[in-house]
Amino acid sequence: MIKQLIGLSLNILKSNFGELKKPYKLNFCITYKCNSRCKTCNIWKINAKNELSIDEIKLFADKNRYFKWIELTGGEVFLRNDFVDIIKTFKASNPFIVTFPTNCLVNETLMLEKIKQILELKIPRIAITLSLDGNEQMHDYIRGIPGNYKKTINMFKQLNKLKKNHKNLFFVFGYTISKYNQGHFNEAFESIKQHIPDIKYNDFHINIAQQSDNYYGNKEDNTLIPDKQIVLKELREIVKNREFEFSAIQYIESKFLKKLIEFIETRKQPMKSKSLIDSLFIDAYGNIFPSIMWNMKIDNIKNINFDLNNIWAGKKADEIRKMIKENKEPVQWTSCEAYQSIVSEIFKF
Repeated sequence: MIKQLIGLSLNILKSNFGELKKPYKLNFCITYKCNSRCKTCNIWKINAKNELSIDEIKLFADKNRYFKWIELTGGEVFLRNDFVDIIKTFKASNPFIVTFPTNCLVNETLMLEKIKQILELKIPRIAITLSLDGNEQMHDYIRGIPGNYKKTINMFKQLNKLKKNHKNLFFVFGYTISKYNQGHFNEAFESIKQHIPDIKYNDFHINIAQQSDNYYGNKEDNTLIPDKQIVLKELREIVKNREFEFSAIQYIESKFLKKLIEFIETRKQPMKSKSLIDSLFIDAYGNIFPSIMWNMKIDNIKNINFDLNNIWAGKKADEIRKMIKENKEPVQWTSCEAYQSIVSEIFKF
């Protein structure tokens, strides 16, 4: 654990004083297959074919052994039968943290078995986000699957039990505020409290529904964006009720929420992006993008012999970094991109 923590810490420290030669964070969509039917996202409508194989992912991981923070996403990650093997492929990088979300719709027994296998890999921190967007009626309506709420609540309970013997496990509910549930967080909180009496505001990661054509596939859907005044009131209430915890993850989350309020107020990016400096996004087909929210394809890992060194200092990457410095990047504030911006300016808080 100490070795991995030092590796990540050194990268973060260096990022506070200049640009890194290699990224330390990987945002990686391992599949677009999804068993949800969310109203805020169109990923489930993608006819996902010819996604990267486990052998191709192994090649990529083997040639890029420097990621200390790996964020895997989907689709639904547990729909890949080789999900555990995918995480194993990145072990040589000695990552400190691996994160992933889940909608909890896959068979519970199967999910728990795979989570146990992942925890036994001895990665210092495994962080899981359980998607939950309201009380039972509201969540199942937004997610489009009857019974989803109950499955998510039960998975949280099961992870609570698992945590007793696995100190490297961290998990929260992932709550996305959209037009469909704006102003109803307290209702959701009280609903969950009936099932999990000791639930806290710190047990939630909050996001705002946003648009992206290269990831969510909802670029033209302006109906999902929540009302500014309603969401500002709700976010301020959430921030007020969060408790102080001596935890790096909770510290970053607290800063993320405060900057999220600033983002909603101004519709401007509250901090300079670290895309293509500290991080990058790779989709399920191997296409390389600066970020999860910017449809600016750089190349495909198959075309560059799976080695990012072949494009990282290339002309196109440098052009994109110049665009970021000139504030020509799409305005965004999602945790996938925001967290590394926050830690790269840690001494300014």
